[in-house]
Amino acid sequence: MTLKEAQIGEEYIIKEIATDDEELDSFLFTLGCYAGQPITVISHLKGGCVVSIKEGRYNIDYQLAEAIKI
Repeated sequence: MTLKEAQIGEEYIIKEIATDDEELDSFLFTLGCYAGQPITVISHLKGGCVVSIKEGRYNIDYQLAEAIKI
């Protein structure tokens, strides 16, 4: 299941980040978005979703949301 399909308000554990871009992987890692970390979808927007990772909230587009496996 991907982050795009996640239910609002439910906490999930990230299983995998499926991107081919090392720079993007590194950026997500600095946000705390990596395998084993909990993530919660706060809301779904027209072009993406707002997620809570650790103590931060981030807006993620749907292309990236599909790369985050939960």
